[in-house]
Amino acid sequence: MCAWSFTMKIVLADITEEGLDLDFEETVEPGLFKPLAPVKATLHVDKFGHEVFVRGTVKSLLELECSRCLKVFPYELDLSVDVVYRPLEELGGEETHEIKDDELDTDFYQGDELDIDDLVKEQVILSIPLKPLCSETCRGICPACGTDLSIDTCTCETKEIDPRLEILKQLLDKGKE
Repeated sequence: MCAWSFTMKIVLADITEEGLDLDFEETVEPGLFKPLAPVKATLHVDKFGHEVFVRGTVKSLLELECSRCLKVFPYELDLSVDVVYRPLEELGGEETHEIKDDELDTDFYQGDELDIDDLVKEQVILSIPLKPLCSETCRGICPACGTDLSIDTCTCETKEIDPRLEILKQLLDKGKE
């Protein structure tokens, strides 16, 4: 995981009728990803009854590794944040809670404070692609010789056929005769 150098907590009683505007920039230590720039967040917090609404943007520049060619590349992070916080007491002491489709952007708070750094961390981590690609056209590397196929071609024999599909190859060969 990454080491975050900040802790931002909002006391719910400090949220006025107009809401609360937050602009901050924080440095993140390398871990799951390597930050190339500080994480910048511009958020607006509103409170209606016991619900707290957080909307805004989170931006940064990260260094990721391509899942095809293994090169590191810059990844621009520019995401929208739109989360509703509800009191944890709404769950009624349930140990497990099934999340419904309309609750995907819902989180829970406990007590009279809201932890904004957890929100920013979560949003950054969830926005990182599962299989980062340096480009959509990245061809990866040859599994035999390691040549970067986006830059060069290799002469490796790649005619291995899955044994389960060998019968289909035989049918194709018969059709050519």
